Amino acid sequence: EVQPVESGGGLVQSGGSLRLSCIASGFTDDDYAIGWFRQAPGKEREGVSCINNRDGKTYYADSVKGRFTISSDNAKNSVYLQMNSLKPEDTAVYYCAANNFYCSGRLSPSSMDYWGKGTLVNVSL
Repeated sequence: EVQPVESGGGLVQSGGSLRLSCIASGFTDDDYAIGWFRQAPGKEREGVSCINNRDGKTYYADSVKGRFTISSDNAKNSVYLQMNSLKPEDTAVYYCAANNFYCSGRLSPSSMDYWGKGTLVNVSL
């Protein structure tokens, strides 16, 4: 069973940076994807970014493109989300999620099957 575990959240000022980490193992083959999703109070959960293990293809939500970067370290079973130029609207609980197939630019939460418990990112003015 795949159980993602994320960490790295915290309180930062607008314009600052934060790096989130996700550890996820237990995949049976090379066809899997890991992504980051977030949910702010009173809002629907939305996709932020994802990376496919098979081909390394990455996708980003328009709202974070150019500011966030997703990367992976297979030796450590880890995926990272480097967040720069943070804005108050980035404040949310960030979740790491995975599936056993692939992810696309749709970044749909419903496409993911395994979820971490979340880590809070709070960006102040």
